[in-house]
Amino acid sequence: MDRLHQINPFAKRDSHSKNTVITCPDDGVWSRRKIWEQNDLFYTAFRLNHIIASIYWIVLFVLQGGYIAHLFSGNVERVNAACSVGSHFIVNNLFHFAFVMLFVRSYFGWAELFIILNFINLTSLYFRHPGYAKFIHTPVVSGPLAWTFVAIYWNGAIMVPHPDTLVARIFGNIFIWSILVYGLFFIVVYKDYTMGFNLSVLSAAIGVSQFFRQVIAFQWIFAFIIMAILFIATVIVAVPAATGKDIKFARAREGEAERAPLLGENN
Repeated sequence: MDRLHQINPFAKRDSHSKNTVITCPDDGVWSRRKIWEQNDLFYTAFRLNHIIASIYWIVLFVLQGGYIAHLFSGNVERVNAACSVGSHFIVNNLFHFAFVMLFVRSYFGWAELFIILNFINLTSLYFRHPGYAKFIHTPVVSGPLAWTFVAIYWNGAIMVPHPDTLVARIFGNIFIWSILVYGLFFIVVYKDYTMGFNLSVLSAAIGVSQFFRQVIAFQWIFAFIIMAILFIATVIVAVPAATGKDIKFARAREGEAERAPLLGENN
């Protein structure tokens, strides 16, 4: 009978003090902090304004909820389109979850690895499916990809030893321009105004944070210049797309191409 009680887990009773519930949880060597506590703790060149970044993620989560709803749509074409990017969407969420868990526990090196893997995953998704409808493209492709690109610098700047030194700030002044180049690439080549807008919002988050940290500095000026250029380029591409003028222009070009051989034969 005594042996039976030893084997049965429900028969075991342990006594604890009233402070056990408070002192028991332990995250190991590195204490766990909230995401924005980590952000505010390190004065890097890519430190984000948590209000703007939080709004970005709230809107993105709402749009992703709309994408998930399309998986249960009665329209077969929409369901098929949503399902075609489902595997990348799942991998993105898994990688991002791993990144957050490592980031809040200050494992910035491992967090950088997962954010880079997710960048590869989302980049592959973008080039495989660049022309999907905006209800899929924005929440599943461009929104997470824009964030992941900026997060590589955000987490990477924290990962570097002594991120608040002059040398680190100078490198930050240089690398921030890659956001502009990256955004203009998608705007010019793919006419993807969603990437331009997303990166302009994240540039604003960097600019506001850097401004409140140090008024006399180049980083916030560069960030706002990048934000302005990307936003203007976004409007230039988005307005014709919204009004349908770009479609009419494309059809006119196709008509001219079709008439060209006929004109050559007549001559």
